[in-house]
Parts: sequence; structure tokens; C-alpha cells
Amino acid sequence: MGKGRLIAVVGPSGVGKDSVMEALCAACPGLLRVRRVITRAPGAGGEDCEAVSVEAFEARRAAGAFCLHWEAHGLHYGIPQDTLTQVQAGQDRLANLSRGVLPEAQALFPRLTVLHLTARPETLAARLSARNRETPEEIARRLARAPFALPEGVPVVTVSNDGPLPATVARALQALQPVRG
Repeated sequence: MGKGRLIAVVGPSGVGKDSVMEALCAACPGLLRVRRVITRAPGAGGEDCEAVSVEAFEARRAAGAFCLHWEAHGLHYGIPQDTLTQVQAGQDRLANLSRGVLPEAQALFPRLTVLHLTARPETLAARLSARNRETPEEIARRLARAPFALPEGVPVVTVSNDGPLPATVARALQALQPVRG
């Protein structure tokens, strides 16, 4: 088994996961981001993902195309099976995961590291409103989920993303450095 690791980025909606992940990949040329498969309409905004129908997603899931998959916010999310192969070959990968799938991820990826991004409620609310993807009711539901706890037993590095992005990325790189081994 290789020494690659999966860095699972988690945190509430609006915390800036996509921005932090993009900046981390720019700062670490060997670190590549996993492109998720999502049952989101093409062009709906948000991350660069492979948008598919529910039927196509379910067919892929049944065929074993995903090493991890879950449902959240009315959507289906999948991590391509080749992510596991890449990590086993010694490559580091960065993936936006659901907090609920972390125990399964830890079982699949022995060197899993969780980068838990946090932000104050007012920061989250402002970011969610600015992206214009959800109704006020949907934003309220997302904010209510923000403080949910992480599963016990997973290795977690927590970094606040309330300030400037470069400062957040610097703190994340510092925090992740000791586990790069």
C-alpha cells in the first residue's frame, strides 16, 4: 500500500471549502483535487463537478464507479473509484466530503486526514446569501446544520476561515504539514 493520503475537506455550507481547496492545490503542485460526481443540474454554479442525472448516478453506483457516495441536501454525491487507486499508488488527493461519510472514508483510506473548516455564523450567512443559490429557508436549514459534530476517531485538523483566504491557506498548510510524512 502506498503512502498517499486523502485529505477530506469538511465544514458547513458557506465556509469556503471550494476556495480553500483551490488555493491549497495551487500552493502544493502534487496535491490534486478530486472531481466529484453530483446530481446537480449542469451550470448550476458551485464547484467544478461532473453533473449527472439521478438515473445515471444510480447506474454508476450499482456498477461500482464510486469508492464513496452519499446523499445530502437532495443531491447524490460520488467520489470516483480511481481516487482510491491513486491514493494507494502514493498520491495525495483533496476531496470535499460529507461529515457523515468520514467513518467509511477512514476505513478505505488508512492515512485519511480531515481538514475541518469553520467560520462564525454571521460569516456563513453572508456567504450563503451572496452566492444566490438557495432561498432564505434553505439558508436557514444549512445554518442550522453548521454546528453538527464530526464522528469520533477520525484525525481532524480544524482551521477557521473567517479572515482572508491567504491566511486560512497558510494555517491549513501549517496544520497539515506534520501529517504529510
